[in-house]
Amino acid sequence: TRCSSRVSDRGEGMDAAARREKIMALLRAGTRPVSAASLASRLSVSRQIIVGDIALLRAAGERINATPRGYLLEAAAGRVYTIACIHGLDDTEKELNIMVDNGCTVINVTVEHPIYGQLTGQLQLSSRYDVSQFMKKLRKGEVAPLCQLTGGVHLHTLSCPDDDCFERTKTALAEAGLLYE
Repeated sequence: TRCSSRVSDRGEGMDAAARREKIMALLRAGTRPVSAASLASRLSVSRQIIVGDIALLRAAGERINATPRGYLLEAAAGRVYTIACIHGLDDTEKELNIMVDNGCTVINVTVEHPIYGQLTGQLQLSSRYDVSQFMKKLRKGEVAPLCQLTGGVHLHTLSCPDDDCFERTKTALAEAGLLYE
């Protein structure tokens, strides 16, 4: 993808278009999120240049998600489902582990805010490791999870390989008392 930019080109003789092509190549090469700082280091530019490049790539139609752990190309999902849950902060890890243990990727969380409308946070969690890293950030107490804005009610968008995976997940969440029905 070639994009033009008013952002100054810094780095080792790489122009903006070449740098954005390299960013896309790095994102396509992996399945794990890549932080802006990591991309900046690899391309010898500032983090802000990377943030600007990502914005331009998105404007050009690239499907790049920003997750708490970095940038990730939007994966071709298997089957996508939305599920409603309710719980307090103490059950967040349990809920997310049920989802990933049953084979789902937790794409995002959405709440209905009385002033702002729908608020969505990108998660992209597909393993217990991903959940543990998310929970580490949450436990620092610097920010509250979105579900605390709505009395614990929230939606998750899940990517599942098949209907059975989703049904297993839904059943396990219901048995744990976390499904909003």
